[in-house]
Amino acid sequence: MIDLSTNYLGFNLRSPLVASSGPLTKDITNIRRLEDAGASAVVMHSLFEEQLTLESQAVDRMLSQGSESYAEAQSYFPDFVSYNLGPESYLRDLTRAKKMVRIPVIGSLNGVSTGGWLRYAKAMEDAGADAIELNIYFLPTSADLDGDGLEASYCELVKALKAQVKIPVAVKLAPYFTSMANMAFKLDRAGADALVLFNRFYQPDFDLEKMEVVPNLKLSTSDELRLRLYWVASLSNRIRPELAITGGVQTAEDVVKGIMAGAHVLMMTSALLKNGIPYLKQLEKNLVEWMLLHDYESVRQMRGSMSVSAAPDPAAFERANYLKVLSSYTLRAEQR
Repeated sequence: MIDLSTNYLGFNLRSPLVASSGPLTKDITNIRRLEDAGASAVVMHSLFEEQLTLESQAVDRMLSQGSESYAEAQSYFPDFVSYNLGPESYLRDLTRAKKMVRIPVIGSLNGVSTGGWLRYAKAMEDAGADAIELNIYFLPTSADLDGDGLEASYCELVKALKAQVKIPVAVKLAPYFTSMANMAFKLDRAGADALVLFNRFYQPDFDLEKMEVVPNLKLSTSDELRLRLYWVASLSNRIRPELAITGGVQTAEDVVKGIMAGAHVLMMTSALLKNGIPYLKQLEKNLVEWMLLHDYESVRQMRGSMSVSAAPDPAAFERANYLKVLSSYTLRAEQR
Protein backbone atom coordinates (compact mmCIF):
# COMPACT_ATOMS: atom_id res chain seq x y z
CA MET A 1 0.00 0.00 0.00
CA ILE A 2 1.30 3.44 -0.92
CA ASP A 3 2.16 5.64 2.06
CA LEU A 4 1.53 9.29 1.22
CA SER A 5 2.12 10.60 4.74
CA THR A 6 4.54 13.43 5.38
CA ASN A 7 5.56 15.73 8.21
CA TYR A 8 5.14 19.50 8.26
CA LEU A 9 5.24 22.00 11.11
CA GLY A 10 5.20 19.22 13.66
CA PHE A 11 2.15 17.47 12.20
CA ASN A 12 1.99 14.05 10.61
CA LEU A 13 -0.09 14.75 7.51
CA ARG A 14 -1.87 12.06 5.49
CA SER A 15 -0.47 13.44 2.23
CA PRO A 16 1.72 16.29 0.94
CA LEU A 17 -1.27 18.07 -0.66
CA VAL A 18 -2.08 21.32 1.15
CA ALA A 19 -4.48 24.12 0.22
CA SER A 20 -2.55 27.39 0.22
CA SER A 21 -3.72 30.79 1.37
CA GLY A 22 -6.12 32.31 -1.12
CA PRO A 23 -9.73 33.06 -2.02
CA LEU A 24 -10.84 29.45 -1.54
CA THR A 25 -9.90 29.42 2.13
CA LYS A 26 -11.59 32.76 2.75
CA ASP A 27 -14.93 30.91 2.74
CA ILE A 28 -14.79 28.53 5.70
CA THR A 29 -17.36 26.22 4.10
CA ASN A 30 -14.70 25.51 1.49
CA ILE A 31 -12.32 24.37 4.21
CA ARG A 32 -14.61 21.43 4.98
CA ARG A 33 -14.86 20.68 1.24
CA LEU A 34 -11.07 20.82 0.93
CA GLU A 35 -10.72 18.33 3.77
CA ASP A 36 -13.28 16.02 2.17
CA ALA A 37 -11.43 16.23 -1.16
CA GLY A 38 -8.16 15.19 0.44
CA ALA A 39 -6.31 18.30 1.58
CA SER A 40 -4.08 17.32 4.49
CA ALA A 41 -3.98 20.90 5.84
CA VAL A 42 -5.25 24.34 4.88
CA VAL A 43 -3.76 27.80 5.13
CA MET A 44 -6.37 30.47 5.84
CA HIS A 45 -6.50 33.58 3.66
CA SER A 46 -4.19 36.32 4.90
CA LEU A 47 -5.06 38.81 7.58
CA PHE A 48 -3.53 42.09 6.38
CA GLU A 49 -2.45 44.37 9.20
CA GLU A 50 -1.92 47.31 6.84
CA GLN A 51 -5.38 46.95 5.30
CA LEU A 52 -7.03 46.81 8.71
CA THR A 53 -5.12 49.86 9.92
CA LEU A 54 -5.81 51.95 6.82
CA GLU A 55 -9.48 51.04 6.70
CA SER A 56 -10.06 51.75 10.36
CA GLN A 57 -8.43 55.18 9.95
CA ALA A 58 -10.34 55.95 6.79
CA VAL A 59 -13.83 55.03 7.90
CA ASP A 60 -14.31 58.15 10.04
CA ARG A 61 -13.36 60.33 7.08
CA MET A 62 -15.76 58.44 4.86
CA LEU A 63 -18.61 58.90 7.30
CA SER A 64 -18.02 62.58 8.02
CA GLN A 65 -17.05 64.06 4.67
CA GLY A 66 -19.40 64.90 1.82
CA SER A 67 -22.49 63.10 3.12
CA GLU A 68 -24.58 66.27 2.84
CA SER A 69 -23.11 67.51 -0.46
CA TYR A 70 -24.62 65.12 -2.97
CA ALA A 71 -27.41 62.59 -2.91
CA GLU A 72 -25.16 59.89 -4.32
CA ALA A 73 -22.77 60.42 -1.42
CA GLN A 74 -24.77 57.83 0.52
CA SER A 75 -23.06 55.24 -1.64
CA TYR A 76 -19.75 56.19 -0.02
CA PHE A 77 -20.78 54.34 3.12
CA PRO A 78 -19.18 50.91 3.54
CA ASP A 79 -21.23 47.73 3.55
CA PHE A 80 -21.22 47.07 7.29
CA VAL A 81 -22.41 43.49 6.79
CA SER A 82 -19.09 42.51 5.18
CA TYR A 83 -16.91 45.43 6.25
CA ASN A 84 -14.24 44.44 8.76
CA LEU A 85 -12.44 47.02 10.89
CA GLY A 86 -10.41 44.55 12.91
CA PRO A 87 -9.29 40.95 13.18
CA GLU A 88 -12.44 39.82 15.01
CA SER A 89 -14.17 38.43 11.91
CA TYR A 90 -11.03 36.62 10.81
CA LEU A 91 -10.50 35.13 14.25
CA ARG A 92 -14.12 33.99 14.46
CA ASP A 93 -13.75 32.23 11.11
CA LEU A 94 -10.53 30.64 12.28
CA THR A 95 -12.19 29.30 15.44
CA ARG A 96 -15.16 28.00 13.45
CA ALA A 97 -12.90 26.33 10.90
CA LYS A 98 -11.03 24.53 13.66
CA LYS A 99 -14.29 23.13 14.97
CA MET A 100 -15.39 22.00 11.50
CA VAL A 101 -12.35 19.98 10.43
CA ARG A 102 -9.77 17.58 11.83
CA ILE A 103 -6.87 18.66 9.62
CA PRO A 104 -4.47 21.41 10.73
CA VAL A 105 -5.66 24.96 10.07
CA ILE A 106 -2.80 27.41 9.59
CA GLY A 107 -3.35 31.13 10.06
CA SER A 108 -1.81 33.48 7.49
CA LEU A 109 -0.56 36.84 8.66
CA ASN A 110 0.54 39.67 6.40
CA GLY A 111 1.77 42.42 8.67
CA VAL A 112 3.74 45.64 8.49
CA SER A 113 4.87 46.68 11.97
CA THR A 114 6.53 44.30 14.43
CA GLY A 115 3.95 45.24 17.05
CA GLY A 116 1.13 44.40 14.67
CA TRP A 117 2.60 41.03 13.74
CA LEU A 118 3.03 40.04 17.38
CA ARG A 119 -0.43 41.18 18.43
CA TYR A 120 -2.27 39.40 15.63
CA ALA A 121 -0.10 36.27 15.80
CA LYS A 122 -0.96 35.85 19.48
CA ALA A 123 -4.63 36.42 18.69
CA MET A 124 -4.49 33.69 16.01
CA GLU A 125 -2.89 31.30 18.46
CA ASP A 126 -5.60 32.06 21.04
CA ALA A 127 -8.27 31.51 18.36
CA GLY A 128 -6.99 27.98 17.79
CA ALA A 129 -4.58 28.20 14.83
CA ASP A 130 -2.37 25.12 14.64
CA ALA A 131 0.47 27.18 13.15
CA ILE A 132 1.12 30.58 11.60
CA GLU A 133 2.41 31.36 8.13
CA LEU A 134 4.10 34.74 7.90
CA ASN A 135 3.19 36.04 4.48
CA ILE A 136 5.85 38.73 4.16
CA TYR A 137 4.67 40.82 1.23
CA PHE A 138 6.95 43.82 1.40
CA LEU A 139 8.30 45.80 -1.57
CA PRO A 140 11.30 47.87 -0.44
CA THR A 141 11.13 50.88 -2.74
CA SER A 142 13.14 53.23 -0.52
CA ALA A 143 16.76 53.75 -1.60
CA ASP A 144 17.64 54.31 2.05
CA LEU A 145 16.91 50.67 2.96
CA ASP A 146 19.78 48.37 2.05
CA GLY A 147 19.70 44.60 1.71
CA ASP A 148 21.34 43.93 5.08
CA GLY A 149 18.77 46.06 6.85
CA LEU A 150 15.88 44.35 5.10
CA GLU A 151 17.16 40.86 5.86
CA ALA A 152 17.83 41.79 9.48
CA SER A 153 14.24 43.01 9.86
CA TYR A 154 12.92 39.66 8.62
CA CYS A 155 15.07 37.74 11.10
CA GLU A 156 14.25 40.04 14.00
CA LEU A 157 10.56 39.61 13.24
CA VAL A 158 10.84 35.81 13.26
CA LYS A 159 12.78 35.84 16.53
CA ALA A 160 10.22 38.11 18.19
CA LEU A 161 7.33 36.03 16.93
CA LYS A 162 8.85 32.76 18.07
CA ALA A 163 9.26 34.28 21.52
CA GLN A 164 5.61 35.38 21.50
CA VAL A 165 3.78 32.22 20.38
CA LYS A 166 4.15 28.52 21.15
CA ILE A 167 2.77 27.21 17.86
CA PRO A 168 5.02 26.58 14.82
CA VAL A 169 5.88 29.48 12.49
CA ALA A 170 6.43 29.18 8.73
CA VAL A 171 7.89 32.03 6.70
CA LYS A 172 6.58 32.61 3.17
CA LEU A 173 9.24 34.34 1.09
CA ALA A 174 9.73 35.97 -2.26
CA PRO A 175 12.78 34.85 -4.26
CA TYR A 176 14.27 38.32 -4.60
CA PHE A 177 17.21 38.08 -2.23
CA THR A 178 20.81 38.61 -3.32
CA SER A 179 21.70 35.30 -1.68
CA MET A 180 18.65 33.14 -1.18
CA ALA A 181 20.63 30.34 0.46
CA ASN A 182 22.21 32.73 2.96
CA MET A 183 18.79 34.18 3.80
CA ALA A 184 17.43 30.68 4.37
CA PHE A 185 20.26 29.95 6.80
CA LYS A 186 19.59 33.23 8.64
CA LEU A 187 15.91 32.38 9.03
CA ASP A 188 16.91 28.92 10.24
CA ARG A 189 19.01 30.50 12.99
CA ALA A 190 16.18 32.94 13.77
CA GLY A 191 13.94 29.98 14.59
CA ALA A 192 11.66 29.55 11.55
CA ASP A 193 10.04 26.11 11.57
CA ALA A 194 9.41 26.02 7.81
CA LEU A 195 10.06 28.06 4.67
CA VAL A 196 7.37 28.42 2.01
CA LEU A 197 8.84 29.07 -1.45
CA PHE A 198 7.77 31.34 -3.09
CA ASN A 199 5.35 34.19 -2.69
CA ARG A 200 3.97 35.61 -5.96
CA PHE A 201 4.00 39.39 -6.38
CA TYR A 202 0.91 40.52 -8.25
CA GLN A 203 2.32 43.24 -10.46
CA PRO A 204 -0.10 45.86 -11.80
CA ASP A 205 -0.50 46.79 -15.44
CA PHE A 206 -1.20 50.10 -17.23
CA ASP A 207 -4.50 50.87 -18.91
CA LEU A 208 -3.33 53.17 -21.70
CA GLU A 209 -6.84 54.35 -22.62
CA LYS A 210 -7.89 55.31 -19.10
CA MET A 211 -4.33 56.20 -18.05
CA GLU A 212 -4.75 54.16 -14.89
CA VAL A 213 -2.77 51.55 -13.01
CA VAL A 214 -4.94 48.42 -12.91
CA PRO A 215 -4.71 45.05 -11.16
CA ASN A 216 -3.45 42.17 -13.28
CA LEU A 217 -4.08 38.74 -11.80
CA LYS A 218 -2.87 35.65 -13.62
CA LEU A 219 -3.12 32.20 -12.12
CA SER A 220 0.11 30.26 -11.83
CA THR A 221 1.16 27.55 -14.29
CA SER A 222 3.56 24.62 -14.13
CA ASP A 223 6.21 26.82 -15.76
CA GLU A 224 6.58 28.67 -12.46
CA LEU A 225 7.52 25.48 -10.64
CA ARG A 226 11.13 25.38 -11.88
CA LEU A 227 12.33 28.27 -9.72
CA ARG A 228 10.82 26.58 -6.68
CA LEU A 229 12.36 23.23 -7.56
CA TYR A 230 15.79 24.80 -7.90
CA TRP A 231 15.82 26.39 -4.47
CA VAL A 232 14.13 23.56 -2.62
CA ALA A 233 16.59 21.11 -4.19
CA SER A 234 19.44 23.42 -3.20
CA LEU A 235 18.29 23.81 0.42
CA SER A 236 17.00 20.30 1.12
CA ASN A 237 18.89 18.55 3.95
CA ARG A 238 21.03 21.64 4.45
CA ILE A 239 18.74 23.60 6.81
CA ARG A 240 16.55 22.60 9.74
CA PRO A 241 13.23 24.21 8.65
CA GLU A 242 10.93 22.05 6.57
CA LEU A 243 10.30 23.18 3.01
CA ALA A 244 7.01 23.86 1.26
CA ILE A 245 6.49 24.70 -2.40
CA THR A 246 3.73 27.08 -3.40
CA GLY A 247 3.16 28.36 -6.94
CA GLY A 248 3.21 26.26 -10.09
CA VAL A 249 1.78 23.06 -8.61
CA GLN A 250 -0.78 21.90 -11.16
CA THR A 251 -0.37 18.14 -11.80
CA ALA A 252 0.66 14.94 -10.07
CA GLU A 253 3.97 15.16 -11.93
CA ASP A 254 4.50 18.62 -10.41
CA VAL A 255 3.89 17.10 -6.98
CA VAL A 256 6.40 14.31 -7.66
CA LYS A 257 9.02 16.81 -8.81
CA GLY A 258 8.52 18.89 -5.68
CA ILE A 259 8.85 15.90 -3.37
CA MET A 260 11.96 14.67 -5.17
CA ALA A 261 13.46 18.14 -4.85
CA GLY A 262 12.95 17.88 -1.10
CA ALA A 263 9.60 19.52 -0.33
CA HIS A 264 7.62 18.23 2.61
CA VAL A 265 4.34 19.62 1.26
CA LEU A 266 3.04 21.08 -1.99
CA MET A 267 0.60 23.96 -1.66
CA MET A 268 -1.89 24.97 -4.31
CA THR A 269 -4.65 27.43 -5.08
CA SER A 270 -4.54 28.15 -8.82
CA ALA A 271 -5.03 24.48 -9.76
CA LEU A 272 -8.13 24.31 -7.57
CA LEU A 273 -9.52 27.59 -8.89
CA LYS A 274 -9.11 26.28 -12.44
CA ASN A 275 -10.36 22.73 -11.86
CA GLY A 276 -12.50 22.91 -8.73
CA ILE A 277 -11.92 21.59 -5.23
CA PRO A 278 -12.72 17.93 -6.20
CA TYR A 279 -9.59 18.05 -8.40
CA LEU A 280 -7.64 17.24 -5.23
CA LYS A 281 -9.04 13.68 -5.33
CA GLN A 282 -7.92 13.22 -8.93
CA LEU A 283 -4.52 14.67 -8.12
CA GLU A 284 -4.02 12.22 -5.27
CA LYS A 285 -5.20 9.32 -7.45
CA ASN A 286 -2.74 10.31 -10.18
CA LEU A 287 0.05 10.61 -7.61
CA VAL A 288 -0.59 7.10 -6.28
CA GLU A 289 -0.70 5.70 -9.81
CA TRP A 290 2.63 7.34 -10.67
CA MET A 291 4.26 5.95 -7.53
CA LEU A 292 2.97 2.45 -8.21
CA LEU A 293 4.19 2.58 -11.80
CA HIS A 294 7.65 3.68 -10.68
CA ASP A 295 7.93 1.32 -7.68
CA TYR A 296 7.84 3.91 -4.92
CA GLU A 297 6.27 2.83 -1.65
CA SER A 298 6.16 6.14 0.20
CA VAL A 299 6.55 9.88 -0.07
CA ARG A 300 9.40 9.72 2.45
CA GLN A 301 11.26 7.36 0.13
CA MET A 302 10.95 9.88 -2.70
CA ARG A 303 11.72 13.03 -0.77
CA GLY A 304 14.98 14.69 -1.67
CA SER A 305 16.04 11.99 -4.10
CA MET A 306 16.84 14.67 -6.69
CA SER A 307 18.12 17.35 -4.33
CA VAL A 308 21.62 18.78 -4.62
CA SER A 309 22.80 16.73 -1.65
CA ALA A 310 21.58 13.51 -3.28
CA ALA A 311 22.35 14.25 -6.94
CA PRO A 312 25.19 12.26 -8.53
CA ASP A 313 26.03 15.39 -10.51
CA PRO A 314 25.58 18.44 -8.28
CA ALA A 315 26.96 20.59 -11.10
CA ALA A 316 23.60 20.08 -12.82
CA PHE A 317 22.26 22.72 -10.43
CA GLU A 318 25.12 25.13 -10.97
CA ARG A 319 26.24 27.49 -13.72
CA ALA A 320 27.66 24.62 -15.80
CA ASN A 321 24.14 23.45 -16.48
CA TYR A 322 23.17 26.97 -17.59
CA LEU A 323 25.87 26.86 -20.26
CA LYS A 324 24.88 23.32 -21.24
CA VAL A 325 21.24 24.34 -21.72
CA LEU A 326 22.15 27.26 -23.96
CA SER A 327 24.51 25.11 -26.01
CA SER A 328 21.99 22.33 -26.46
CA TYR A 329 19.34 24.76 -27.68
CA THR A 330 21.76 26.23 -30.22
CA LEU A 331 22.61 22.76 -31.52
CA ARG A 332 18.94 21.84 -31.90
CA ALA A 333 18.30 25.06 -33.82
CA GLU A 334 21.21 24.37 -36.17
CA GLN A 335 19.97 20.85 -36.90
CA ARG A 336 16.74 22.14 -38.46
